[in-house]
Amino acid sequence: MPRPAEKRRPGVLLDRDGVLVRLVWRAGRWVSPRQLAEFALLPGAAAAVARLRAAGLPVVVVTNQPDLARGLLEKQTLAEMHRRLAAQLGVDAIYVCPHDDADGCACRKPRPGLLLAAARDFSLNLRRSFLVGDSWKDIAAGRAVGCLTVRVASPALEAELGRADFSAAGIGAAAELILRTLCRLPRRHRIADPVANRAARRVSRNLGLNRAVP
Repeated sequence: MPRPAEKRRPGVLLDRDGVLVRLVWRAGRWVSPRQLAEFALLPGAAAAVARLRAAGLPVVVVTNQPDLARGLLEKQTLAEMHRRLAAQLGVDAIYVCPHDDADGCACRKPRPGLLLAAARDFSLNLRRSFLVGDSWKDIAAGRAVGCLTVRVASPALEAELGRADFSAAGIGAAAELILRTLCRLPRRHRIADPVANRAARRVSRNLGLNRAVP
């Protein structure tokens, strides 16, 4: 039975490519890696995830991988990528949409199916959780379920960026922002670690917030 909303916890939902993993320049644009040789973490990704998890936050990856449906990415290759990602980052789960736009699925961002699945599995309060992404589809998916949204800078600039609640230079800055923001929430929604809360309050006093959270 699902927990009542007031007993659910905040969490962090991360897009994969452009947030945790380097994009690849191919045919004149930035795209997701398709080969293991192309698969590499962005600087600071491991440290950022470690900070979030040390604060007691579930950290899950929510990623569109339409190259599976397009026949451009092998299932075995994706499985090995995610084995490496889990081993290097220690994320709690990785949720994948394998479909393309024409498939009309409920899980391909900007639809929120992946986020809803993570919320169900980890008893997340989505209105007190964060979605971190680099595309308008990420931001739209987060906003659809009431998440606080953080857009990180990416080389894959888009005409339609999506209106995020926060912006950050990268995943490290996003993690800092999340920890600072959570310490300002009502007590019942704060992160569990009191040391992390005290540290976050000190940072908040020194640096200020990008946005006041009600």
